[in-house]
Amino acid sequence: MTMIEIRWHGRGGQGAKTASQFLGEASLGTGKYIQAFPEYGPERAGAPMRAYTRISDEPIYIHSSVTNPEIVVVIDPTLVEAIDVTEGLGDEGVLLVNTDKSPGEIRKATGFKKGKVGTVDATRIALETLKLPMPNMPMLGALLKVNSLVTIDQLSERVKAKFLKKIGEEKTNANLEGIKRAYNEVKIG
Repeated sequence: MTMIEIRWHGRGGQGAKTASQFLGEASLGTGKYIQAFPEYGPERAGAPMRAYTRISDEPIYIHSSVTNPEIVVVIDPTLVEAIDVTEGLGDEGVLLVNTDKSPGEIRKATGFKKGKVGTVDATRIALETLKLPMPNMPMLGALLKVNSLVTIDQLSERVKAKFLKKIGEEKTNANLEGIKRAYNEVKIG
């Protein structure tokens, strides 16, 4: 890997920015160079937003949004119908969507014919583990299944380091369970 670019689609308050940062920070811990940053429109909860992660073996000198990602992660499935989530995604790219639909149904809805499509019902997993509709951490688990940028253990250590003091052991463990479940439940087609 020289550099991999990831674009996250979500709505304000769903944790796309946080997921982007966790992935970047976990990669930083493995000696990689990273960038992780959000891009907002109207800054309010529920508004569509994007976040980006760059991970590289070399220093990163690009300082702009990601226009040709290798991976697109869609945290809010309503955005699949609302915007072109595959914009700039190459033929070998990966599209990962939080949905109960199959990869084939997402291919049909987006017109993304090549590359990989992954689907996982991250919202259901979050409700069952965390008891909140916060699908960002399960989406990280699914992302690691489709592209092993870091290991589950490396990501888990980062989550523990950030969350234990902030939200406590019970909620931290619920997030870790959500990550592992999505890793195991993601469907790739």
